Amino acid sequence: MPINERALLGIGVSFQRPPTINGLTTRNIVQICDINRSVDVDELAKELNFADLLDRDVNLNFSGGEIKRSELLQLMAQQPDLVLLDEPESGVDLESIVVIGDTINSLLGRQIKCPQSRPHQKIIGDHAKSALVITHTGHILDYITADKGQVLYNGILCCSRNAREILKWIREYGYEECVRCSNEITSWI
Repeated sequence: MPINERALLGIGVSFQRPPTINGLTTRNIVQICDINRSVDVDELAKELNFADLLDRDVNLNFSGGEIKRSELLQLMAQQPDLVLLDEPESGVDLESIVVIGDTINSLLGRQIKCPQSRPHQKIIGDHAKSALVITHTGHILDYITADKGQVLYNGILCCSRNAREILKWIREYGYEECVRCSNEITSWI
């Protein structure tokens, strides 16, 4: 489907490396994403520490964190029901990843109690949404709450468990052992 049809179905995407769009300001693309015309772009940009960048061309000379915040600003304006996030922590500094994590949680209708200690207790809001978060490092899991994790290994989805448990296992034993263990469990069933 063309991207505009996917957007109308309530699907939003944040790319790992979105393109630079010369001649289109971030403010304008956020306004385009806000099909209900219900978002105060300036207020939303302040929440993402992005107000100074609104009138620059989309992603032109932005840092990694600025690009991610630009993508999330567009998603916040769109308010999709399903969000696809491709490596939201990629190329992001430590200060930006906190903002990105908080924004993802907000976008999904989730809030984390005590943001400094991050106990990972989730509170689902009235309008909780779904997300597919793709990560190679797992660092984003320190800032968002994932209900379920899966490993994609050699083109096959395997090892469906708690995302933090999977990450801990992979850090300790590697992907191959995670897949081997998953295959053994599957053969028992």
